[in-house]
Amino acid sequence: MLRKFEKMLLFVLTIVAVLLVSSPVVFATEAIPTDDSLIKVIFSVGAMIGAGLAMGLGAIGAGAGIGQAASGASEAVGRNPGVQGKIMMTMMVGMAMAESIAIYALVISLILLYMNPYKTFLFG
Repeated sequence: MLRKFEKMLLFVLTIVAVLLVSSPVVFATEAIPTDDSLIKVIFSVGAMIGAGLAMGLGAIGAGAGIGQAASGASEAVGRNPGVQGKIMMTMMVGMAMAESIAIYALVISLILLYMNPYKTFLFG
């Protein structure tokens, strides 16, 4: 039974990873050049994969940070309910800092997709 669960978990994680990497390719296909220049196509697809990885890893990091902040705050309030206000304030600041990682990843992925600084350097 446990072996079957491990296989199902691995399958689900693989599907999630494929979706995280392939989503920029689906939504940014208009960025792929239509002429026959293979270097332009490889550059565009590489930028799309990089944007997907940046957003996926940024979201994973933000989720882990927010989860850890909420877990620590819940344990602290459980131990000492009298200081709930201070703990909640610190937790909210920590969650905002962790969420800023996801926003930075979004900015980087949008820059890679639409305003790539190397595009003019490489293609003129």
